[in-house]
Formats: sequence, structure tokens, C-alpha cells
Amino acid sequence: MSPMSNLDVQIASTPQVLAEVLRDTQVPPLDPSRPIIFSGIGTSLHASRVAANWISTMTGGEVRPWAIDAHDLATTAPLRSGDQVVVISHRGTKIFPTTALRRAKEAGATTISVVGRTAPQQEADHTLRTCANETAGTFTVSYLSSLAVLAKMAAQFDRDPELAFTRGVDLLPDSVAQTLTMGEPAHAAATLAAADTILIVGFDKDLPTAQEAALKIKEGAWMWTEAMSPEFALHGTPAGFWPGMAAVIIMPAESDGGRTELLRTALEKLGNTSIPVVEDGTGELAFTSPHPLLRPVTGMVPLQQLTAELARIRGTDPDTMHGHREPWKSVMTELIRL
Repeated sequence: MSPMSNLDVQIASTPQVLAEVLRDTQVPPLDPSRPIIFSGIGTSLHASRVAANWISTMTGGEVRPWAIDAHDLATTAPLRSGDQVVVISHRGTKIFPTTALRRAKEAGATTISVVGRTAPQQEADHTLRTCANETAGTFTVSYLSSLAVLAKMAAQFDRDPELAFTRGVDLLPDSVAQTLTMGEPAHAAATLAAADTILIVGFDKDLPTAQEAALKIKEGAWMWTEAMSPEFALHGTPAGFWPGMAAVIIMPAESDGGRTELLRTALEKLGNTSIPVVEDGTGELAFTSPHPLLRPVTGMVPLQQLTAELARIRGTDPDTMHGHREPWKSVMTELIRL
């Protein structure tokens, strides 16, 4: 059996880290009458989209937060003094998230930084800490712990008399622990490892999960992976499908007008293998969730496990993301300096 990577260790640590983050985090109040902007880059942008969806859904659209790439927020996006700006970052040192915070503060906005425990002090009115810096370059715990902090923030908008979302947030560590024992991600990886490219599909609240999974597989297994909604994947895109690719389909919790099933049928007819990700069911990629809106947290876990298994099969290194190999070492070092 291959030795465990740092990525494996990080994934296994998630329940404990989430329990600590949820216990220790005190979130500042957000004013529903003022604009709320969530921002980040890559993984943190995906978390921003999840948080915006939570608040919009729980308020029935009365509050409509904006999720925006930190590059845009740091350069061209309009900012006003009444804005409430939440910037998510793992290490807290990247140029554009840092500049976005500074630019928001200069505009007179209320600023909140969601950042790792070992990150330097941020130029923000409030700094919320997530987890220690990860030992794997393919960040997983950072993503889920950021979502845990954002879930506590979003719980302010829980209008359910039973506070089902709020109670579900407290149950996340147990749900993630249970999810870690479900499914057969190694079997799914064996099916997907030989594909030329992978398509990952998610509907509505599952689309950021698909986008995050695509990024993880690129980083950890060095496979080109694309994420789309089911309708986007049906809209002209099938012209680019070919038998050498494969798909991972996050099965929707709510009706999508039959589009996901239509896509699965089209993929099958075109000779493409597709593997479903299912909630509270049996399958190679499966998860459980304490609340329907919290699917993006637990639903990401089997896809993180899939990344680790793909890396093992393909002999890639999810801990350094090519950081030890040329020409990637030089090129990616230069990219980080930008």
C-alpha cells in the first residue's frame, strides 16, 4: 500500500479542525440592510459563492450578497462606504485579497478577514481565524474550515423557527466524519484515472463544489478538469465531448427540470463514463449532510478523497503541486511573486 500523503492526513483531520473552528469562532454581526460582499481567489472564491447562496436562500432573496473574485475587487469593482466586505484567504499574504481589504477600508466599508491561524494580522475591522497552514499544497481543510466560519456568519440570517441551518452547522464535524467512511473513492479513481479530461457537474448550490473539485484534481492529480452546471454542459458543449473523457455528476437535491439526467444520458450515448456523487445513498462517491444548504461542506469530502486517490494511482504529488520539478518549480515560483 502506498504511504499516506500529507493530503490524506489533512483530509482525515477535518472533523477535529471543524469542531475547533466552530467552538472558537465568534462572528461579528452583519447588517441585512447594507450590501454584503464576499471575495476570494480560487478556493476562497468558491467559498464566497457558497456563503452568498446561503444568505440569499435563507432570506428568500431579501438579502442578495455579491460573490466576486478578489482580483476584480482589488482593481475595478465599485466599493461604497456602506458595504460590508468579507475577504477569504488561507495564508493572508496574496496581493489581491490583501489589496481588496485595503481598498475596501479606504472606501469606508466594514471589513472582515477570514484567514488561517498562522497568517499575519490583516488590515480589517474583524479577523476570523480558520486553521493552521496546511502541509499539503492541495488545500482541503482550509476550504472546509473557511466554510465553517462562513456558515456561522450566515446563521445570523437563519429565519427558520427551528433554526435548522444553525443546528446543522454544529453537526458538521460529525457529518464530515461519517462521510469519510462512506463510498469507495479508490474505486471511482480507478475508473477515472485513465481519462483524458474530467467534467464535473453541479446544479445550483452544488456548482461551487464542482468548481472546487475541478481545482483540487488539477492541483493534486495533474489532470485537466472542467466544472459546469448541467445546463451549461448541455448548451453546445456536447460538441466537444469525446469517448476519452469522463464525468463526475453531483446529483441534485432538488428538481433541475431533468437536465442532469438528460446530460447523463447524452454522456452515455457519446461513450463517456460518468460517476454520480450521491447524498445519503450508496455509491462510489457519497456523503451525508446535516442540512440541505450545508451540502457544499460535506459534499466536497468525497471529491477531496477522490483527488488523493487519483494522485496515488497516477503517481503525482498533491503535496507540492509540481513545486519540486522543473520547469514547474521556476514558473510557479514566479507566478506566486506576482
